[in-house]
Amino acid sequence: MVSPGDAPVAAAAFDRTRPTRVLVVAHEAAMTPDLLTAVRERASAGSARFRLIVPNPAAHELHLLHPERHDRADEAEHALVRVLPALEAAAGGHVIGSVSVRHDPMDAVEEVLLNEPIDEILRLHQDLGHRLRHYGLPIRTVGTIATP
Repeated sequence: MVSPGDAPVAAAAFDRTRPTRVLVVAHEAAMTPDLLTAVRERASAGSARFRLIVPNPAAHELHLLHPERHDRADEAEHALVRVLPALEAAAGGHVIGSVSVRHDPMDAVEEVLLNEPIDEILRLHQDLGHRLRHYGLPIRTVGTIATP
């Protein structure tokens, strides 16, 4: 389900000689049926490699070096390991997944974009669309955020 304000994903973007690099931004290390469906649909639309990033679940006011921030990231990493098989099944192949040390989803996305090339962004419904548009990448918003 694409939100009306999201940038359209052009069919030409999928016609490439290399797989399209898709960044999946999830609010937490949990897979919703909407997200799995969107990944499955994207994988069937053309060759793609998926990278999942989950922002750190620690309180935003904690300093980046605060031990609780790293403890919460470790907990989220364990959850991520449990959900990656379902995401890989939907993607039809290996998915790289990680939990950012950063709490803000935008900061987590920027950290990935500084370190690796990304062609598209697939995100769970969050208040990120307007913040991500300046990258000029196709953005698709998926359903609603999973609840624990």
